[in-house]
Amino acid sequence: MTGWLAVAGLGPGDAALVTPEVEAALAQATDIVGYAPYVARVPPRPGLTLHPSDNRVELDRAALALDMAARGARVVIVSSGDPGVFAMASALFETLKTRPGHDPDIRILPGITAMLAAAARLGAPLGHDFCAINLSDNLKPWDLVERRLRLAAQADFAMALYNPRSRARPQQFARALEILRDECGEKRLICFARAVTTPEESLSTLPLSEARPEMADMRTVVILGNSATCRVGRWVYTPRSALP
Repeated sequence: MTGWLAVAGLGPGDAALVTPEVEAALAQATDIVGYAPYVARVPPRPGLTLHPSDNRVELDRAALALDMAARGARVVIVSSGDPGVFAMASALFETLKTRPGHDPDIRILPGITAMLAAAARLGAPLGHDFCAINLSDNLKPWDLVERRLRLAAQADFAMALYNPRSRARPQQFARALEILRDECGEKRLICFARAVTTPEESLSTLPLSEARPEMADMRTVVILGNSATCRVGRWVYTPRSALP
């Protein structure tokens, strides 16, 4: 039996937003590998083995998946959102780089990211140039996070901010808000989109002056508008033109 390995994005939460391509891979898989909450989104069935693990063992997950595929298994590594955005696709290739001559059948299956799902719920806050920044310092130093925030703000990008605040680092999002107020002013619109497309979804939009660290957690995507971002009714959008 010839094995293969797919890295699949499960989307932001709603099963309706899982692509048909990903559904087909899951239906053919013999093994599912991933962070436990994401693996739990895959329904069990006969002939399918689930391999849940902790969120800080990405390289171990990738190695396990490569080993099983080499033995003939049909393996899907699952990520939320898109597997290439702060997720497992890059960890897989990082592991593959340590195995010269190993050329497995790999497929990267895109998914709808949390930032795109959140933007759609809010209106069109990413309608012009934007960037995505992961505020976690687990894999990079915090001073680099601060530098990127400042430079993105100075370039007038709209921003999608991932992993804004956890119990282990509650103070860092407060610092991020300080930086954004310094660079963007108090009136800039900021949106908090929590658990988008799930029953726990909540959305709020307010000026930076009213933003508080406790408004975000690890299930929240924070979207900061650029200088032209505005409201129309209940919607938030960023004009397609470059000037306010």
